Amino acid sequence: MRKKVETPGSAYVRKVFFSPEDKCWVALAPEIMGCAAHGDTDAEALKELDAAIQLHLDVRHSAGLSIPKPASGQENDGRVLLRLPKTLQKSLREAALVEGISVNQYALYLISMAHGQRHPVLA
Repeated sequence: MRKKVETPGSAYVRKVFFSPEDKCWVALAPEIMGCAAHGDTDAEALKELDAAIQLHLDVRHSAGLSIPKPASGQENDGRVLLRLPKTLQKSLREAALVEGISVNQYALYLISMAHGQRHPVLA
């Protein structure tokens, strides 16, 4: 009998949404490439996803492959280091100056707008 990996599927980030195209609920585990499930309800899709995650982890363990660590166990300190081309950095600095805010605030505004969230800096 294979040893079962003790990381519960719920430890991983899980996303669930309704797919009009497929006419069902789809659940994904973005941290585990290709791990997805579906169901008639969101709860059923998540339950199936937990089973799919467990199976995926068991197979990786049996094959001697590393087990991905859940992001929930990783610390998010709010910092991101970016290396920018000089021309982009200059353009961001000039735009931030026009808005009367820091480059950091302006970059946060641009990222949150592109990511679909409104940020109060320029809203």
